[in-house]
Amino acid sequence: MIPTKTKWLRVSRKMRCPVCGKSDWCLIAADKTAAICPRTESPKRCGDAGYLHRLADAPRLREPRRVTILTRPPLPDVTQLASGYQQAATAERLTAFAAELGVSVTRTSLTAYGVGWAASYPAWSFPMRNPMTGSVTGIRLRRSDGGKFSVKGSKEALFLPVTAIATDELLLVLEGATDAIAAHSIGFLNAVGRPSCTGGTAHLVALVRTCKPAAVVIVRDNDEPGIRGAEVLASSLALYCRDVRVIRPPDGCKDMRDWVATGATHADVERIISTANVRRLNLTITTKGAK
Repeated sequence: MIPTKTKWLRVSRKMRCPVCGKSDWCLIAADKTAAICPRTESPKRCGDAGYLHRLADAPRLREPRRVTILTRPPLPDVTQLASGYQQAATAERLTAFAAELGVSVTRTSLTAYGVGWAASYPAWSFPMRNPMTGSVTGIRLRRSDGGKFSVKGSKEALFLPVTAIATDELLLVLEGATDAIAAHSIGFLNAVGRPSCTGGTAHLVALVRTCKPAAVVIVRDNDEPGIRGAEVLASSLALYCRDVRVIRPPDGCKDMRDWVATGATHADVERIISTANVRRLNLTITTKGAK
């Protein structure tokens, strides 16, 4: 018999049986001191309703674990963003930015690399492209104070001119977008920017293997990271190009952009290139068992 002095409540999904954990058939005392469960036996049977369980004696059920699933917002479409930023770069803004960089009094070199204006940051934008597909893989941003960062979801690639890299010609490799733009402004139309002093090696190898340039010239920055990065890259590219050289700006110039800003011309850079040593691969062949 069900104890009659106690008010009993039917279990539900919101209030499951504390004995068996189910949401049907069982009863719970209104004061939560007892439960009648037809599934789990006890010494006290309450007719067809089930077995009486004093909750102080009943086995405690482990509370169901609540798992919160956080969904990440979708990453932005960098191709669409780059296009929008480029459209937002007015002629006046580009002219002012060119003068600030010292690369050109015209906007030609900036538009050649798809430079745009990201007003929401606010910062100048430089798209990075896969040299094999030409698709935008990421966007590097540069604030007026020189601070650099990337749009969330960006993948590093190369800073390439919009026009295709010409084959069988000189390929100039520089650190960063503004150095490539500076080289372009003095006539090096095959100027390519690395995302950093050590980045972009795989993309550059793929570009050299496809375009087969007559020569590759790496223009390094005048600092220790620039030296190390250029040497590693030269060793990698020498496997695929017979004429690989490394040059640097004159003392007093940090990088190519500084060099151009101080008045460097196409002829000045070519003169340095002509005196640079061609990097050669040293192959050592060993015979197994040879002493």
